[in-house]
Amino acid sequence: MTDIFSETKKSILKISKKFNLNENAVEKFLEPARVLEVKIPVKLKNGQTKVFQGFRSQHNNKLGPYKGGIRFHPQVTKEEVMALSLWMSLKCAVADLPYGGAKGGVIVDPKTLSERELEDLSRGYARAIYDVIGADRDVPAPDVNTNPKIMSWMVDEYVKISKEKKVQIPENILYATFTGKPDKDHGLAGRTEATGFGGVVVLKELVQRLGLKSENQMVAVQGFGNVGLYFAQFAADNGFKVVAVSDSKGAITEKNHQFKALDIPLVLKCKKEKGMVSGCYCVGGVCDLSKGRPLTNEELLELPVDILVPSALENVINKKNMTKIKAKIIIEMANGPVSYEAYEYLTKKGVVIVPDILANAGGVTGSYIEWKQNIENKKYKKEETLKMIEGIMELAFDNIWNEAINLKTHLKEASTVHALKKLLV
Repeated sequence: MTDIFSETKKSILKISKKFNLNENAVEKFLEPARVLEVKIPVKLKNGQTKVFQGFRSQHNNKLGPYKGGIRFHPQVTKEEVMALSLWMSLKCAVADLPYGGAKGGVIVDPKTLSERELEDLSRGYARAIYDVIGADRDVPAPDVNTNPKIMSWMVDEYVKISKEKKVQIPENILYATFTGKPDKDHGLAGRTEATGFGGVVVLKELVQRLGLKSENQMVAVQGFGNVGLYFAQFAADNGFKVVAVSDSKGAITEKNHQFKALDIPLVLKCKKEKGMVSGCYCVGGVCDLSKGRPLTNEELLELPVDILVPSALENVINKKNMTKIKAKIIIEMANGPVSYEAYEYLTKKGVVIVPDILANAGGVTGSYIEWKQNIENKKYKKEETLKMIEGIMELAFDNIWNEAINLKTHLKEASTVHALKKLLV
């Protein structure tokens, strides 16, 4: 079975060959500068000690310090972390941020750990990678199954070790080593909303370029977690008709295909009460399941909507279902939700796909603003954060749109080539 890193390299080499980029330079760029493998012993509540395996892939730091999330997941592999660090290098270049790419991961199902065990694992990982991270070296952040609380433990451990070692660095700079921290703990107001907000900025720019009106566009959002929820909310605030949403347990839409815009804040409130969105058909201030239709996540992808927003898992649009996709626009808010094969098929059919390295770059943009805030010893308000993200994302979209026109190609290839041109110079 081909690993994800090999697949990613193959895809990038194919694009670089098509646009006559220096093959040797691209091949050299593709390999990470360093991959750290660590062992983290954690004493479990049953008295036994379990050793967890972790990784940190530092891919490329040509544009600035390495930057990338840390995921806690049972399926984490060295190859996955290497591939994700490569995509982070490209993503930071697309967003024109002063960062390189990195990614970290620990092979663990965090749901099986108590809070104390999770804290010990988080602090243990921070200790294990201490020597290779820092505000000017490598800046980790949350990713799959990690969150502000975990970042808070990690940065606390990092600051503690630095003080023990009598490191002569101001405390605000030490805190800049991690982003995605809680707002009250040197974090950024607006960081939680950043990824979803940035995706909607890109969608608005795209719709404008295509000469469409937002109020005529029906949107289905797969995934109602941090990214999908805020994407749905900001899309609704900007006049788009969000007519279907889903979480891991299923989806909800209107019963008779006469799609009405969902009341997103009410859907969220209902989900918190019921534990799932599939029982929450909420429109115009009222929740009434008799007028709604629960769906599977797979069925949501095949709805006759204008815009599809996969915000949860990778490869959800693939060889099996690509012929059933009816949307004319796909915004990749998850990492790699459209397989290579489906990408080629749908693009040939005229579907406009905004690639993940552009669409979801609002997250790393928010991280950049948090890092900047810490280094400058400032505190930005949420409105300031979102305004800065908007400016950066608009410019990024503009650059990629123009690159696509110049190269006579689609946005994915344009994004990759645009990033490589910056990174290979």
